[in-house]
Amino acid sequence: MSKLAGRPFFKMNGLGNEIIVLDLRGAALAVSPEEARAIHRSKGLAYDQLMVLHDAVTPGTEAFVRILNNDGSESGACGNGTRCVAWVLLREDTRDVIVVETVRGPLECRREGPLSFTIDMGAPLLGAREIPLRDDVADTRRISLDFDVPALTAPAVANMGNPHAIFFVDDVEAHQLSINGPRLEHHPMFPERANISLAHVASRDHIVLKVWERGVGLTQACGSGACAALVCASRLDLTNRRARVTLPGGDLFIDWRESDGHVLMTGPVELECEGVFAPEIFQGAA
Repeated sequence: MSKLAGRPFFKMNGLGNEIIVLDLRGAALAVSPEEARAIHRSKGLAYDQLMVLHDAVTPGTEAFVRILNNDGSESGACGNGTRCVAWVLLREDTRDVIVVETVRGPLECRREGPLSFTIDMGAPLLGAREIPLRDDVADTRRISLDFDVPALTAPAVANMGNPHAIFFVDDVEAHQLSINGPRLEHHPMFPERANISLAHVASRDHIVLKVWERGVGLTQACGSGACAALVCASRLDLTNRRARVTLPGGDLFIDWRESDGHVLMTGPVELECEGVFAPEIFQGAA
């Protein structure tokens, strides 16, 4: 039987981006890919990202957060999920600011209201090797892709904990992201796969965005994708460094801070339910 049986969890969402937060601090446990997939298949527990809290590694941080996609693969960042983590850690705390750590590095979380948080997502990585890309492209503001849809051949690219390719289009509903998203996710240009976004610049302070997340699929919201979209649009002088990003699930407010290059993401969270994992969830999962 899985040692996760009986462990408490929080089922949450950030703008419809489905999140489960599992606190394993103080326990010598880790979630396997098979267990992650088993949780996702369980009735009522389907999620986009599973945020697993482990004991802090760096002094001054609250927890090390391991992020799993619903296919069992690992993600380097999840902005919506990190806001959910912040709510879990601060729900009975008088503090308004904490720091958590991911493979991306330390992320400062600030409470703006009972269900609203700002996450410092750090500075974007913009070099071809940092993103990473297969080819050593000199200018990542636009790259050239060999792809059979003409509108989807020249994305801007950035890494916000995950590789992101942003295609600026007139209509985010016009290019069958459910079909072309997975094809582009696995394009040879992206050796670690990529999140694929269609972005429409409505004004210099407003972007409309739709995202195909690697390891997940179409999602109601993607925090790191919203950050990447703002960074890429600003680099192309399509927007200011601060903008509202509208996703299918609602709005995020993104600020690419000029003083240190960090990207700040502000948005809401929602608690859907609390529970404990039933043993039968993990039958057949190693």
